[in-house]
Amino acid sequence: MAKIITIFTLLLLISTHSFSLSPENPKNRRILVLVDELVIKFSHSIFFNSLQSRGYQLDFHLFDDPNIYLQRYGQYAYDGLIIFAPNADRFGGSINQAAVLEFVDSGRDLIVALDANSSDLIRDIATECGVEFDEDPAAMVVDHTSYALSKTEGDHTLIASDHFIGSDVILGSKKIEAPVLFRGIGHTINPSNSLVLQVLSASPASYSVNPASKLLNAPTLTGSRISLVSVVQARNNARILISGSLKMFSDRYIRSGVQKAGSSTRYDKSGNEQFVTELTKWIFHERGYLKAVNVRHNKVGLTDEPSMYTVTDNLEYSVEIYEWSGVNWEPYVADDVQLQFFMMSPYVLKTLSTNKKGLYHTSFKVPDVYGVFQFKVEYQRLGYTSLSLSKQIPVRPYRHNEFERFIAAAYPYYGACFSMMAGFFALTLVHLYSK
Repeated sequence: MAKIITIFTLLLLISTHSFSLSPENPKNRRILVLVDELVIKFSHSIFFNSLQSRGYQLDFHLFDDPNIYLQRYGQYAYDGLIIFAPNADRFGGSINQAAVLEFVDSGRDLIVALDANSSDLIRDIATECGVEFDEDPAAMVVDHTSYALSKTEGDHTLIASDHFIGSDVILGSKKIEAPVLFRGIGHTINPSNSLVLQVLSASPASYSVNPASKLLNAPTLTGSRISLVSVVQARNNARILISGSLKMFSDRYIRSGVQKAGSSTRYDKSGNEQFVTELTKWIFHERGYLKAVNVRHNKVGLTDEPSMYTVTDNLEYSVEIYEWSGVNWEPYVADDVQLQFFMMSPYVLKTLSTNKKGLYHTSFKVPDVYGVFQFKVEYQRLGYTSLSLSKQIPVRPYRHNEFERFIAAAYPYYGACFSMMAGFFALTLVHLYSK
């Protein structure tokens, strides 16, 4: 019986370990979806079907299911987590706020959708990811100039927003023509935090307030600094989506026509489907994912990587960088990849040349300073995963028999030495042979 249990445990470990797959094989990548009620699976079916059609396996559970878990036996069972449970005040099973944050710290991806009734637990998870909400928990985004024309939404909380981030990597190269329908809460981000980006912003005339109460004081969140949808790319390249509206993902909003107030153009379909589809492609690393391979350095004219360099050696450095296109790896082409030859501070800073086939290379002379140096490539670009490459290499001074025998700059000293010797010899002759 003990042997059977041991074999079963090993098989479970192997199968669990196989869930964490790289983008080379998006099929069978598992995503845990936590919902308030299972009806969300059908009311948001277009969004979920889009994920399934791209090869993801969705595992739906109620947020308080006692059998849910993110990892077992030290291995994560899922590659991504979607929390469509804004009312959840606690999770079931072994999941809690710390477990969700640890899931992100492991390099996996997270989507969190909130609404005006969001619990403190969900708000705290989003806050830990780098956003801040209105102090009033019932506050919603109101806009009297960019609202969507509707017969039922008279409080101008149904917003038609087209203030998208200007990044083809995050939202795709195809422009989103129709505005996105949004009804929910707004948040702000710290401008000094470069890891958090506003993907969908409110208009300058918007503000955050409780629509059911009378406005007595000036709103604390106003204008375009209100973010409706934000994304986070952590330093470990995990990606997070924070949306202030769960309805934004619903079939109703995706299928609805939209006309923005003050505009004569009416669209038969909102831009929600294209927006959430392109955005989740980025979130789940189907776009903007870079990898670096074949990092090499050697002396000019040689191919083997040495164990150390001598000062003033001429060396070559190269690395291959590729981008995941959603189907295969393609050469990444850019002109801003830089190399640092680093010891306490950069002694050499070179922009790498590329052959536009993925190879980046450069050559330079080792500085006349000995010590332990590093080849460092720290590449960060909006929408792309960051690359951090480093290789340590010692640089030694010349040995005693490697110095030049005669240095041109020392010729005056050589002349002074020999002239003194000649003068001493002449003085000796005069002293010995003169009376």
